[in-house]
Amino acid sequence: GQLPTWLQGILLRNGPGMHSIGDSKYNHWFDGLALMHSFTFKNGEVYYRSKYLRSDTYNCNVEANRIVVSEFGTMAYPDPCKNIFAKAFCYLSHTIPEFTDNCLINIMKAGDDFYATTETNFIRKINPQTLDTLDKVDYNKYVAVNVTTSHPHYDSAGNVLNMGTSIVDKGKTKYVLFKIPSSVPEQEKKKSCFKHLEVVCSIPSRSLLHPSYYHSFGITENYIIFVEQPFRLDIVKMATAYIRGVTWASCLAFNKDDKTWFHFVDRKTKKEVSTKFYTDAMVFFHHINAYEEDGHIVFDIIAYTDNSLYEMFYLKNMNKDFEDNTKLTSIPTCKRFVVPLQFDKDAEVGSNLVTLPSTATALKEKDGNIYCQPEILCEGIELPRINYDYNGKKHKYVFATEVQWSPVPTKITKFNAQTKEMLHWGGEDCWPSEPIFVPSPDAREEDDGVVLSCVVRTDPKKAPFLLVLDAKTFTELGRATVDVEMHLDLHGMFIPEQNLKTETE
Repeated sequence: GQLPTWLQGILLRNGPGMHSIGDSKYNHWFDGLALMHSFTFKNGEVYYRSKYLRSDTYNCNVEANRIVVSEFGTMAYPDPCKNIFAKAFCYLSHTIPEFTDNCLINIMKAGDDFYATTETNFIRKINPQTLDTLDKVDYNKYVAVNVTTSHPHYDSAGNVLNMGTSIVDKGKTKYVLFKIPSSVPEQEKKKSCFKHLEVVCSIPSRSLLHPSYYHSFGITENYIIFVEQPFRLDIVKMATAYIRGVTWASCLAFNKDDKTWFHFVDRKTKKEVSTKFYTDAMVFFHHINAYEEDGHIVFDIIAYTDNSLYEMFYLKNMNKDFEDNTKLTSIPTCKRFVVPLQFDKDAEVGSNLVTLPSTATALKEKDGNIYCQPEILCEGIELPRINYDYNGKKHKYVFATEVQWSPVPTKITKFNAQTKEMLHWGGEDCWPSEPIFVPSPDAREEDDGVVLSCVVRTDPKKAPFLLVLDAKTFTELGRATVDVEMHLDLHGMFIPEQNLKTETE
């Protein structure tokens, strides 16, 4: 096929790539050592490269020729030959665990630099052109957080907004929203942007010992949206997991009888909206987008009725009987919540406060809380992306992978949230990754541009490829076939040529 001449830059992707070291194996697919790969678009040609992230975790494991650093679903133990005193000391020193820097989930831009990210307090700076691993950054040096999300937001000035959970602060467990500036003052050019990191606000956890797990958050022009779901980490269990010989993942529990609470923080005043909004118990990982309309906040997420998704990716389930072993007990559902921030305070109890045309409701209760029920937009999509120029604004299109009986995607979908129409791309034994939308330079409409996805094949005789689709029509413009084994990745970003430093390779 033919690539548009304007498509110049690097598609950079990240995901788990190595699942055994020596004779030891990880238990869970999300634990594998980070493998980055990139597709560089230059004058109609595509160049591929891949490289393991040389994290401290990678280096320690490879040197020992076995897994010595614990991951979320795999607890590692020190050298079994050590004497009993050394063992006891190791047990004690694990109480507040030193988390892994195996940054395998996403790629983040901060200032002029790019970082591989995970959900611990560590990120690793990388060179997007060579995929070399550079400095290790510990968020904890700049803000008291133990875990963070891998889905930050970027404001119009290029500042990074992200969230993390602060567990250790004198028993005051809280969710912290922080900002990393896109540039530092001229006189401090040698300092990193992290030295100027500022805490925007914090939200106390409803439970001190059971903070909510979250993978992303939402943002509109004036508000930050944080959803506190009843899928929670048990801190006491986590602190003793090492001694009890269980994984950190076993310290996560979902309470289906609990509520899911919505928090809205005003970005200008940094204060939380005082009205309490909630919905039924659910588990979700990905926000799609959010916007404000006539005194309401509208936000779209992909939610599940239970936490079976994580269980499916245990490697013992991902074998030749995959189809039989992994039936989703809950299909991903694209839900739209419409939350009235401005409403008649004298409205009757039980009345629906939503005045926008939507089947979503927000019912006033006698204690003043507001119970929200979503509009179901569609089912069976995951790994959603939008045209990021519409982030926080009213959008029409969602680009996502389509999942049917299992959590592994088989098609790519373009979903029109206004008309509910869907366009699909799929191929025989093709497993596409998260689709990334790249706008064309003179884009006038939301879907002017291309969609990029890495496609892995189940048939070993067929080579994997990078797919380029016309975002408007979803027709295939071209594919770049790669003559290597490609891994299933998680998330990533497209870096336009002008955002790359002109360092010589």
